[in-house]
Order: sequence, then structure tokens, then C-alpha cells
Amino acid sequence: METANEIRRKNQDRLLYTNSRGGGGMDSRGLPWESVPFKHPSTFETLAMDPAKKRRIMEDLKDFAECESFYRKTGRAWKRGYLLYGPPGTGKSSMIAAMANYLGYDIYDLELAEVRSNSELRKLLMKTSSKSIIVIEDIDCSIELKNRRSKKKQRGDEGNGNTITLSGLLNFTDGLWSCCGSERIFVFTTNHIEKLDPALLRSGRMDMHIYMSYCTFASVKILLKNYLGYEEGDLSDDVLKELERVVDKAEITPADVSECLIKNRRDKERAVRELLEDMKRRVEKNEKNGKLRGLNGSLTVADDAEEQEKRALDSPYGEEEEIEDSICKNSED
Repeated sequence: METANEIRRKNQDRLLYTNSRGGGGMDSRGLPWESVPFKHPSTFETLAMDPAKKRRIMEDLKDFAECESFYRKTGRAWKRGYLLYGPPGTGKSSMIAAMANYLGYDIYDLELAEVRSNSELRKLLMKTSSKSIIVIEDIDCSIELKNRRSKKKQRGDEGNGNTITLSGLLNFTDGLWSCCGSERIFVFTTNHIEKLDPALLRSGRMDMHIYMSYCTFASVKILLKNYLGYEEGDLSDDVLKELERVVDKAEITPADVSECLIKNRRDKERAVRELLEDMKRRVEKNEKNGKLRGLNGSLTVADDAEEQEKRALDSPYGEEEEIEDSICKNSED
């Protein structure tokens, strides 16, 4: 049974913020953030993801929201970081909306390209509220972060646009300034985890790494329910077996499946038929181009994602970068 706090969180109005454009990071009223009502309908129930994986994420979020006393007792800032990574169209933005709706938090969508300096970044953080999710989408291509080793070479260019450094971003998420406030979640998204500095990925900054994958059989069934109203037992065993046989090899995103189902939503049988045909074409194309994973001992999609993450975490260039120590470091539970 839901507690009174959970019900209140889900029913309260939420806001979506973005940092103000223009000089000094302030709008015409002198405020650093502009807001609109947040009405995104995504929930964990509608999210196209393996149910067991969704449960783990929901349990982690719930544990975070209910454990203020634990964070206080252990001397840690009451915050948590999530990294969402994977191919485009796999539902990263929908995941963020589902997290906000589940917790009843506001969202601060931070456009790094509009932030001119580390000090401006700190001011934006100070103006965020508790019970919020601070999001930086496509962090690998938002801006070209300057590390501290190359600062001297670039000092002459500081008057020309963005001067945010890697050190500044790290201290934004895990430094002294990140402790100004409480019950905050940081979410970074990327299509290319291998491009990220390992310092951004460690525990205490990004505590949970969530791979947003191509569709699995379980996620396709969720989408068929969402868009066509199919329940368990509505589809024939032959159709289900055929979907299960081709879906992993097709490497099709939830966005692509959704588009096919939306287009044919008034004819459910046609929708399923065209979806199967599209998947088979993708399998054939992957086989022809030699891109199909899982053959001849090559990596599966999930294994490939894990390998990319391992390479990102082990990348040697980040080890030479000295980052300011944080009092909010992750400790063993």
C-alpha cells in the first residue's frame, strides 16, 4: 500500500526548469532559471524496459528518497547520480520523466552551452530547490570541457564564450557546492560513454550506470500494450515466438518500434505484421553488413555496452587529471 507521502508526491504539480539564455545567465527578471509546468506522461509502467531492471531502479530511487537519516548519520550529502547511456532513441528522456513522476521531483534541464564559467555554474546550482533532478543531456557533446592541465594554454581565450572546466563540472556534482541543498539527483545522459572522462563516471558522482538498450522481447510486449492495448494471451503463440526470435538480432530502438505502432494503431494486426517485417529487414541488413552481434563468439549488445563502460572507466587519460577533493565522497555502505 502506498504511504501518504508517496501519494502526495505523485499528485503534486511539478515544474520543468531551464537555465536562462543571454548575458550573465539571468532572464529579464534577474532569475537564473525559467520554468514551465511539467506534464510528461512517462511512468515506469509505460517505460519500454525489462521489468526486473525497472524494479531495481525504482527500489534504488525509493531507497534514496526515504534515507535522509542514513545520509546524515554517515556524513554524506543527500544526493545521488545516475548515468543513462546507450544508442539514440532508447528512452533516456522518458526515463528521466518517469523518475520525476515517480518521486514527485522538479526537473532542472541544464544547458551547459549557455553557461559561461564555473562560477556561473555554481550560482545555478545554488538556485535549485531540494527534491529535484538536475539533468545534463548528451554530456559528451554539450560543450568541449577544458581540463586543468590545458588551462594555461587556453587562458587567453577565456573572453570568447564558454570556459567551464572539467574540474568545475566535477565540483558541481560532487564538490563542496553540491552539498548546498538536499535530496537532489543528478542525471547525465550520453550516446557514447567511451567519450566521457572516467572522473565523471566514478561512484559518488554517477552512482548507478543504466544502459538504455535496444528493444528486448519484454520491452516490445510493453510497447504493444501501450500503443495497441495487447494483453498477455492476445497474440498467438506463433507471432510471439517470431517476435522473440528476431527482436535481439534486429537491434531496433523503442523509438522505432513506437513509430511503427503509432502509424498503424487503427489496425492492430497490420501494426504487428509491419513491425515483424521491419525487424526481419533489420536482421537481414545486419547479417549482410557483418554487424550482427552474438555470432562466432562476438559480443552481444549487452556485453558490448559493458565493454564500452569498462574502457571508459579504465581510460588512462583521466588518471593524470587531478580533481579537487570532495567532502561528499561515496563510502562503503
